[in-house]
Amino acid sequence: MLAYLDAFSGISGDMPVGALLDCGFPFADLQRHVAALPIRGCALTLTRREHGPIDAAKFDVRTTEPQPERTLATIRGILESAPLPPRALSLALAAFEVLAEAEGRVHGVAPERVHFHEVGAVDAIVDILGAALGVEALGVTEIFVSPLPLGSGLVDTQHGRIPVPAPATVELLRGYAVRPGDGAGEMVTPTGAAILRGFGAVPAAAPSLVVARVGYGSGTRTLADRPNVLRILLGEAPASPDDMVDMLVIETNIDDMSPELYAHATARLFAAGAVDVVLVPVQMKKGRPGVLLQVLAPPARRDEIAAVLFAETTTIGLRFHGVQRLLLPRETREVATAYGPITVKIATGPAGAIAAPEYESCRAAAERHGVALRLVYDAARRAVA
Repeated sequence: MLAYLDAFSGISGDMPVGALLDCGFPFADLQRHVAALPIRGCALTLTRREHGPIDAAKFDVRTTEPQPERTLATIRGILESAPLPPRALSLALAAFEVLAEAEGRVHGVAPERVHFHEVGAVDAIVDILGAALGVEALGVTEIFVSPLPLGSGLVDTQHGRIPVPAPATVELLRGYAVRPGDGAGEMVTPTGAAILRGFGAVPAAAPSLVVARVGYGSGTRTLADRPNVLRILLGEAPASPDDMVDMLVIETNIDDMSPELYAHATARLFAAGAVDVVLVPVQMKKGRPGVLLQVLAPPARRDEIAAVLFAETTTIGLRFHGVQRLLLPRETREVATAYGPITVKIATGPAGAIAAPEYESCRAAAERHGVALRLVYDAARRAVA
């Protein structure tokens, strides 16, 4: 599933969450996961808000008690202590890691020494996690984002008055298409920019896609010159030779790395924009067993992927070669079963429809009903047929 973020009014942390909820991400699932976090003093609300002719989902996190400053290690501990879907956890951690790196560059300190103020509050934690959960639940594998309006003026923070966009926001938007001076006030917040960078969003014009769902997430302010909403289009790339997508294969051979490190490296690669990561056992020179690590990614994510490989593996060299990717038309929808609604990905090929129930949706239903996972899978496939 592809997601195109039409950010004509910028992006803040709450806007993608609202838009993903508007696309069908269940609010009850978000509430359940947030309730499992070891944090206090917050309540989630989902309402509707009109911005001119557009009716949008307004997601809010209301804090009921003061929040402490938090470090990256503290936030990592909060997220890792809860039973979150692995990909959602990886995306959320990646967003906070890139934010810590950006703040560290601005203040001249190591990322682990950064003390988050506004973005360490419970609402920012919930916004980033909520966006990660929504992306995972709706089966989004690739994210594209339109050029971003940067706004103008000054904004008050705990560091004092700073120019718009905030210095950390500028650091996070390196490589993205932006429009300085477009809009009044802060149009892109550090939390919104961290979601884009951490989730591997690719700056691009609107990609070719068959639109399956459209969602609108409301911002907090009322803007004089435009609706303050983020529009998300979800769909699949058309299965046509004329619409094949150029991709890049990045690979390396490794024979001196502990196997337990590959899971973390794989999670970081997906967070950096990888579409697929494959580990293949190979026999290397002198008969040593090794691993061929292959990454499939958009060409625009080459540098980010390479940086992760050099940081998280023992490789000292990479190979690159271009390929083209052709996908069958796909859609993601919920089907009704005896175990509740189950998310299913359906691809349409020459031989007909191919249904693949989403693992996390089936797992959650199996745990709720105390049944074997395979029974939920079978029920979801029957519901499609």
